[in-house]
Amino acid sequence: MTGSIRNLLMAATASLALCGAVAAQTAAPTAAPAEAASPKKAPAGFAAPAEPKPDESNAQRAKSQPGNNAPLWRAVRESGNQAGTTSLPGVEKGVLIQPFVSYPGSRFTTAGEAWREVRNRWIIPYGGSLLLLIALSIALFYWKRGPLGGHHPDTGRKIERFTYFERAAHWSVAITFVALAVSGLVMAFGKFFLLPVIGATLFGWLTWALKTLHNFAGPMFAVALVVFIVGYIRDNIPRAHDLGWLAKGGGMLGGHEVPSGRYNAGEKVQFWIAVVFLGLAVVGSGLVLDMLLPSLSYTRGQMQIAHIIHAAASVLMMALIGGHIYLGSVGVKGAYQGMVTGQVDEAWAREHHELWYDDIKAGKIPAQRTGAADAGLGRASHQT
Repeated sequence: MTGSIRNLLMAATASLALCGAVAAQTAAPTAAPAEAASPKKAPAGFAAPAEPKPDESNAQRAKSQPGNNAPLWRAVRESGNQAGTTSLPGVEKGVLIQPFVSYPGSRFTTAGEAWREVRNRWIIPYGGSLLLLIALSIALFYWKRGPLGGHHPDTGRKIERFTYFERAAHWSVAITFVALAVSGLVMAFGKFFLLPVIGATLFGWLTWALKTLHNFAGPMFAVALVVFIVGYIRDNIPRAHDLGWLAKGGGMLGGHEVPSGRYNAGEKVQFWIAVVFLGLAVVGSGLVLDMLLPSLSYTRGQMQIAHIIHAAASVLMMALIGGHIYLGSVGVKGAYQGMVTGQVDEAWAREHHELWYDDIKAGKIPAQRTGAADAGLGRASHQT
């Protein structure tokens, strides 16, 4: 009897507990909105920080929103338009990222990236292809035609083609040009054809030495080029007979050259385009890159534009001068000896520059200009 009463009491207790749990679950959803409806109060003495503003400085943002450096990086990005504040002296010290520009051949992007695109996507591939095409064309022409000239036997009578001054000016330009061309080609294209062969260490030393040579030979080339232009400009002025030479291509593909003056129309075109226009462009931009012009501030933008002009003009100049080097060395018989000794045979002058030879035979031009000048000075001294 006693055990039955105990079992009944335990069952009643379990039933009451189950009913309490169900009641609590039913009442919980209605209690939650009541708690949410009553806002939590901030602790005593707490003051919420002010909302951040778009025009805040980085110091102000550190207080309004600690850890957010957006104003700093925004100033870095816009430093090309609004230079930052710096204690370092010098040009563009407050400019970390250049403004957006679009050079010919580049996207609208930062000036540094635009310059890189012009160099790597245009000058290097197309410039290298042009130089290879010129070299291949010269090789094919030599293989097909061989050296030009030599159709008339020498007479033994010499004509002075180049004076000492002219030869000195020519060789000064030629030597410095070759030094600049070789060093420039290695610095621009060497990583494609030299680096895989000689390795990074030797290539690094080689490019450093050639860069130093390039920087020293550049000013020498500038002086020599100006002297060369002054000394050669008179005989390179275009004449009426030059049009006939150009119309017939100088007779390069025929069996007889078109009559020309001391310099034919092809040489004159090369003089004005390759030497005067491109040569002065190379010299001017090179002086900027060497920072030898005192009037410039030498900003990154100026240096990038100068580099684009320098590289493009140099490639075009090398392409044009390549043909001249070929014709003046192995392409035309007797041409190289004329620049070395200054003298050419009458037969050579009649074959390659017939109008110039006719003027000499007519007495309009002395056959030996150096001797004529010395004789003139001697006569003047004797009369004095």
